[in-house]
Amino acid sequence: MDIALFILRLVMGITFLGYGSQKLFGWFGGYGLTGTGQWMESLGLKPGKIAAFGAGASEIIGGLLLLLGVWTGVGAALIILTMIVAIATVHGKNGYWNGKGGFEYNLLIIAAALVLALAGPGSISL
Repeated sequence: MDIALFILRLVMGITFLGYGSQKLFGWFGGYGLTGTGQWMESLGLKPGKIAAFGAGASEIIGGLLLLLGVWTGVGAALIILTMIVAIATVHGKNGYWNGKGGFEYNLLIIAAALVLALAGPGSISL
């Protein structure tokens, strides 16, 4: 079980560190704070730069906490909150399936984060 939790934490942690870095710094093909902020304003999240910073910071902090296995519940909550906002503002209106822009992928992330929050980080953690 500890190996399984470690693998899940590792993949989710690295992935969300990347997502947050895209939003905040423009790394890995992202648009940075300005571009992400403009996109978020187009969704009705104003001010966009603050929304982009909040999402990016939540993803980086949540990803780092999951990766390290420290305050796993807090890290999972940050990821879950980000995914709920993504569903509410972008994906929910498109139905379930990701291929049509739906919330399938976001729901899988929420489920994985809930597993980590409920199970804890396992023994392979800080």
